[in-house]
Amino acid sequence: MFDVNAHIHTPYSFSAFSSVEEALDHAAAEGVKVVGINDFYSTDGYGAWKAGCAVRGLFPLFGIEFISLNAADQAAGLRVNDPNNPGRTYISGKGLAYPVILSGKPLRHLEEVKAESNAQVEAMCGKLNQWLKAEGKDIQLDFSEIREKLTMGSIRERHLAKALRLALYPDAENPAKLENELRSKLLKAGGAAFVPEDPKAFLPTETVQEIIQAAGGIPTYPFLADDAKGHFTDFEGDLMQAADTLKKRGFRSVEFISTRNTTAVLEQYAGYLEDEGFIVSFGSEHNTPAMEPVKLHTRDAAELSDKLKAINWRGACAIAAHQAGLDSPAAGAEIIEKTLSF
Repeated sequence: MFDVNAHIHTPYSFSAFSSVEEALDHAAAEGVKVVGINDFYSTDGYGAWKAGCAVRGLFPLFGIEFISLNAADQAAGLRVNDPNNPGRTYISGKGLAYPVILSGKPLRHLEEVKAESNAQVEAMCGKLNQWLKAEGKDIQLDFSEIREKLTMGSIRERHLAKALRLALYPDAENPAKLENELRSKLLKAGGAAFVPEDPKAFLPTETVQEIIQAAGGIPTYPFLADDAKGHFTDFEGDLMQAADTLKKRGFRSVEFISTRNTTAVLEQYAGYLEDEGFIVSFGSEHNTPAMEPVKLHTRDAAELSDKLKAINWRGACAIAAHQAGLDSPAAGAEIIEKTLSF
């Protein structure tokens, strides 16, 4: 059994890491042998991920992430896995094919939603420049320059926060904290540069599932589970009901960002869902400026419990088997072990 981190963002969306290589260097140094790339709306980093893993003796998993909208949940005011926006639903894909096989209508959907997301951030950049001018700041942000220098194609509001921080406070003692504050005060709802997302930026949940399946992947529901105050979203508070609903919606895989949750809740939720037949995996995201370990831990413990490590390992084996076109998690374990033995 090897340590696994199945959800890591890279600069192909937004990341604490400056490059794919830096992310994989951290994984190798911390002894995390199975690592999953999981960028928003992008498979562009897969080649570098696979090559980097091969050089460092790591096993690559290929994922992707979307923000979708379930219209029925929105109409019912049901918070799913976005605690602030009813109906808005994050969905990951696990075990996508590489080389990438996405084409036709699913690929057009992906490209369109990525373009809409970038357009929203460009509109934010315009409002941010208006705010800077009104504040008497002799600074204007160049969207094209931000895209060229700070991104690898996908532009997130966090890139704007980083560009603004670099322009205003290039020598900040705690850049991650400052970027989070700038984003919260200026770019989120109520902020001077906030621009509401166009509905076209959110594909229906079912469409996202179809894109992931067309790309060879497994649609995966990311659980928030307990927050820092022990609260759950409307959808996730009743675990049995959530599991039943996910099955009816065609999900057979779930994931958790382990640092969000207490060990007790994570063991309860992950254990129950695995017993119900779901593939269960854990990750760290690393999609904020803050640099955290790649080796996973929970909110109240320095590392995963033995039970959680075993669940995560079995999930990784199932995903690896799927990537290889096999049905058996045991076959996935064999593939991983053979790869890592060289």
